[in-house]
Amino acid sequence: MHLRLIWVGKTRNEHLRALVGDYLKRLSRFARCEVVELRESASADERICLEEEGKRIVGALASDALAVLLDVEGPARWSSPELAARVEEWQARSLKEVAFIVGGHLGVSADVRNRADVRWSLSRLTLTHEMARVVLVEQLYRAYTIMRGLPYQK
Repeated sequence: MHLRLIWVGKTRNEHLRALVGDYLKRLSRFARCEVVELRESASADERICLEEEGKRIVGALASDALAVLLDVEGPARWSSPELAARVEEWQARSLKEVAFIVGGHLGVSADVRNRADVRWSLSRLTLTHEMARVVLVEQLYRAYTIMRGLPYQK
């Protein structure tokens, strides 16, 4: 199964970028991973920003990908073991690709929200988008260690 991580904007904080890189390297032992960093909209109009970024996000999704939108309002609130079970289920269904979407600072357009197959809330806490990227990649790595019974998750 291929994991595609789609987010708007670059990870500017060098420490967070290093953490993302470290967890991606670890995760690559278990799954094929690809990060797609999309350009942020330069428009001053928030509505236009959401539309432009939404088109880029939807365009970055494979037509047959399972799309998981990270959404603070998302009804899915998984623990680490529940995420591991979900990943195992996706693998058992022989999904080719699961795409995880982190929107921009304004959120995501209705088109992205409608395209999402799952809306997952990482936390009830407010996280910066850069921090959410770190948490996402770390939790995916943790899910695979749980699935394999490796000691990292303890």
